[in-house]
Amino acid sequence: MSDSEVILSVRNLEKVYRTAGENLVIFKNLNMEVKRSRQCVIVGKSGSGKSTLLNIIGGLDKASGGTVCVDGQAVSSMTEKQTVKFRRNFLGLIFQFHYLLKDFTALENVFLPALMAGVPKKAAIEKASALLESVGLKDRMRHFPSELSGGERQRAAVARCLVNDPELILADEPTGNLDPANADTVGELLFSLSREQGKTLVLVTHDMNLASKGQVRYCIENGRLSEVRA
Repeated sequence: MSDSEVILSVRNLEKVYRTAGENLVIFKNLNMEVKRSRQCVIVGKSGSGKSTLLNIIGGLDKASGGTVCVDGQAVSSMTEKQTVKFRRNFLGLIFQFHYLLKDFTALENVFLPALMAGVPKKAAIEKASALLESVGLKDRMRHFPSELSGGERQRAAVARCLVNDPELILADEPTGNLDPANADTVGELLFSLSREQGKTLVLVTHDMNLASKGQVRYCIENGRLSEVRA
């Protein structure tokens, strides 16, 4: 792990989708910096590029120009093998849809990433059990996703993202599919757990109530990012 106070640095980022008829510019000279253990929120209209930015930071998409450095490493320069290791060991990813494996219990869904990272099965199960208890699913961990409510499934997804002790959590509209009550519960849980465990959180949302929980807030508009002052 780098000793730098800055965990994420985005410099002059560009993203252009080229088609036969036109070039669609998503970002142009986009810059941002996130300090370690901070909770950062990015808001913007649908189609403004919030999810694209998160995908580039996580190595799921490629930028057209500029640099993204996470913990001192240039994401775009990583080999495929390095990118897989980076996502497995350094990142925690949460999406709008939970992506739980339907044929596995909540417990199995949470401990499998740890198992794949080389953690012994007993230790992986113990860590997963503790995390599921911390998100209020102590009595539901043996249930399959189809037996869980939408809010419970997303809480299991939060536990899964934390099982490999990531330094950086990327959350893409994590409450977007939930009703207001469950959205508030999951949002509060995500922010409180990231604070308690000293994790850096970068979250994109159109939910202004959720956005208000961030320590640092940005707005993406017309391909550029600007900090929103409280």
